[in-house]
Amino acid sequence: MKKVIATTKAPAALGPYSQAVLVDNTLYGSGQVGIDPASGQLVDADIEAQTKQVLANISQVLVAADMTFADIVKTTIFLEDVTTFAQVNDLYAAAFADAATLPARSTVEVAKLPAGALIEIEYIASK
Repeated sequence: MKKVIATTKAPAALGPYSQAVLVDNTLYGSGQVGIDPASGQLVDADIEAQTKQVLANISQVLVAADMTFADIVKTTIFLEDVTTFAQVNDLYAAAFADAATLPARSTVEVAKLPAGALIEIEYIASK
């Protein structure tokens, strides 16, 4: 069974896709960038502020699916500048502090991200 997961507490999709799709017990989360759902605008052009917003957006989609960061099994992080990895990694680690098992992860540097973002994170979670 396939179910679209959507919440107004995370930014609306920037294109023809869902915030997340739940198939059986697995949630496939679209990439989140640091857009504030209240304003619809990208937060400060600062990697820490954008990472915090990305993680907050992911958290809200997880809540809508009755899941938490502990349910995430795989993430992919896209960075505009890989030299910001250490800052991102510290915030990422804090988000998963309560997880008994850390997810698998890939991190890549990309030329450009949607909306001028510095970071995007996509994820898969399983209950």
